[in-house]
Amino acid sequence: MSAECVFSARNLAGGYAPGERIVKGVDLDIAAGELVVVIGPNGAGKSTLLKLIAGLLSLADGTVELKGQLLAEHSPMARARAGVGFVPQEYNVFAGMTVRENLEMGAYLDGRDAAARIDEMYTRFPILGTKRRALAGTLSGGQRQVVAMAIALMGKPDILLLDEPSAGLSPVACDVLFDTIGELARSGLTILMIEQNALAALDIADRAVVMVSGAKRADGRAADLAHDPDTRRLFLGGSPERSLPA
Repeated sequence: MSAECVFSARNLAGGYAPGERIVKGVDLDIAAGELVVVIGPNGAGKSTLLKLIAGLLSLADGTVELKGQLLAEHSPMARARAGVGFVPQEYNVFAGMTVRENLEMGAYLDGRDAAARIDEMYTRFPILGTKRRALAGTLSGGQRQVVAMAIALMGKPDILLLDEPSAGLSPVACDVLFDTIGELARSGLTILMIEQNALAALDIADRAVVMVSGAKRADGRAADLAHDPDTRRLFLGGSPERSLPA
């Protein structure tokens, strides 16, 4: 890869029970500042892949490496300290706490300069400054996703893992959210995202991985896969004539 490889996984396998292999031997390399999206049918193992990387599930096989550090034996907390930021699909904010309190929770790994980092989040995501005293549970779905991403960013991660960030959002909220994620990527943040809204995700991603039945079926430039007839027919629900603009 032309850019520095910040994350790699080799022969990654595992599932929800010891020895289970929902994910079956996936190799993955991500360059610094790259936005990679994983797409595929329901049950393909996409979210399981992310949880294996985050350490929420035990590996049956394989290695996970971030900036040259092997993480396979690390707990989720240790992986977070090593630079893995994870935003789960559900229960990703503290609903009974204010937006500011949620951001303070994001600094639990390192409380130094927490106030300055919170101000950075207000600058990066102006809606958070506006809603700083609001309970997170009273926000719209899209606003809660922004809070969840900001919580993860408070830990200054080297890679941000996003699990189905657009799930349950309206089309308008999805558009705003994907614009926000695209801006994060353009700022230089390395992102690995699982997403069912494949067309919108491919539109902002640098690269895409297609998973089927726990294995990697394809890996290439997002724009190329968006225009690929087989990928569109099998996973995107359309013909190449309706594909994304180049």
